[in-house]
Amino acid sequence: MLKVLVASSKGGAGKSTLATNLAAYYAVEGKNTVLVDADRQGSGLRWCQRRAQHADAVLGLPGTRRDWDKPIPPDAQRVVVDSPAGIRPDEVEAYLDKVAAVLVPVLPSAIDLEATEPFLNDLAGLGRVRRGKVAVGLVANRLKPWTNASQLAVEEMRRFPFPVVAQLRDTQGYVLANALGKSIFDYHSELVRSHQQDWASLVRWLKKHS
Repeated sequence: MLKVLVASSKGGAGKSTLATNLAAYYAVEGKNTVLVDADRQGSGLRWCQRRAQHADAVLGLPGTRRDWDKPIPPDAQRVVVDSPAGIRPDEVEAYLDKVAAVLVPVLPSAIDLEATEPFLNDLAGLGRVRRGKVAVGLVANRLKPWTNASQLAVEEMRRFPFPVVAQLRDTQGYVLANALGKSIFDYHSELVRSHQQDWASLVRWLKKHS
């Protein structure tokens, strides 16, 4: 059972969008998938409720308690945890005994890069991360890759203590799909497939740490 934590110290970085689309990817691939929503806003749980009427449903569980992993069914194959908003490094540490990897979405702006760097440096000092027991990967999110700003931001992210494991382009497709309880992996148009390809490196990275 692979458990992945999606966490960000910065609001609005696309944490819940990353968590729901990753969960949908695994569900579409035929894996028994659980989304644990530890964010008090509950957007992940509402997405799971909307998705329940579709094929490839994802089981949504609340995750605001310390024993968040107890209700996970034993036949679950993939568990994606959407962390509390604005999580602190010491709060991340409480999850590290129970997950194999942490994904941190980062937006390509100077404000977001500056706000995220101290958080990442603190994560690098946590025991299980420092000893290589838990992998941490950065997801460059909402990129406009044809712009210098996005290109420079990705280069800046490469200075951080963790690898950039995916570069996701900006698209309203994520927002539109979420409102329907879906994801970009539920569609098959040529345009959507190009965005699906952005996830290939992330999925490969997670597979190495499963």
